[in-house]
Amino acid sequence: MRWAIFVVGLMFFSLGISVTINVQHLGIHPWDVLNVGLYEKYGFTIGTWNIVCGIILVIISYILDKRYIKLGTFLNALLVGSFVDLFLWLDFLPGAAHTWVDVVILLIGIIFMGFGGGMYNAAGVGSGPRDGFMLSISDKTGFPIRRVRIVTETSVLLIGLLLGGPVFIFTFLFTFIQSPLFQYFFLKISALLNHMEKPSDENKKAKSAG
Repeated sequence: MRWAIFVVGLMFFSLGISVTINVQHLGIHPWDVLNVGLYEKYGFTIGTWNIVCGIILVIISYILDKRYIKLGTFLNALLVGSFVDLFLWLDFLPGAAHTWVDVVILLIGIIFMGFGGGMYNAAGVGSGPRDGFMLSISDKTGFPIRRVRIVTETSVLLIGLLLGGPVFIFTFLFTFIQSPLFQYFFLKISALLNHMEKPSDENKKAKSAG
């Protein structure tokens, strides 16, 4: 069940990325600014660059601290980019209208990302490559996770901007909107999973006692 929730969470997260990319003129998440910038500069696809960056981060995290690398971390690095390319290729998502509607579309994308991120993390089968990277850096340097996140995402944003990635007002608001949604859904889904698994654990204990 946890693996099914993990995959569904990745799909929602990837769908949210794809939705925001379609209205990128309003600004997108710093990591996606980098992926779009690499795509604009060197070709391939946005999803491909997502996978490349994810694998590089997994390798660095593995070298620094293996604790944060699980099977789910590798699958995250591969599947998110694949799903993003699939959703963009299917071309069923709303495009930019360059009106106030684009703000609504972007907010929906952010909600999907917060929901999907909370869901796949609640599954507990491995953190994302970016989260694992920042956690391992924090452990090695002793800096607070929040500071590491700020420095990392600011650096990624600057590189993406230099490559021609889309940066606008929502790029700077992204974390403030998505993070509370992520936390809310993570706690709710984690509690639901624990509640659903409790009867199963009690049955196992009863059988072993009998």
